[in-house]
Amino acid sequence: MAELTCQFVRPDRQIFEGAVASLVLVTYAGELGVWPGHAAEIVALGDGVVRITRTPADGGGEYDVVVSGGYAEIENDEVIILADHARLVDDIDPDVVRKTRDEAIDLLESIGEGDHRRAYYDSKIRWCNLLLKQAKGSAASATL
Repeated sequence: MAELTCQFVRPDRQIFEGAVASLVLVTYAGELGVWPGHAAEIVALGDGVVRITRTPADGGGEYDVVVSGGYAEIENDEVIILADHARLVDDIDPDVVRKTRDEAIDLLESIGEGDHRRAYYDSKIRWCNLLLKQAKGSAASATL
């Protein structure tokens, strides 16, 4: 069976490296399915979930990674994902994320309108909201 080789990294560490059956990237233009034999392409990642399907030899199944920004390069059945922010859905602790978001909101409110640090805290708050949305979604699907 054909497979893809996938390397998934974020600035501080590698999240995954190995063979996958397929994956669905979240891009600014929408979702992009990638299977063996996909044409060479470089895409900008958006905000959302990258869905990775394991090979049957690895037990099949899917696991999800929340991403925000970055790029993916597809070439010769290899996919390299360089994400600005990435977190496995199973690795999200909603209490920690809420605390981080609340701290960022407090800091944002204490900074003047013209301060360049506002963009950093805006981005941090958006990232936390994206993580919380996915944590709620995975908890809801686990109860079904």
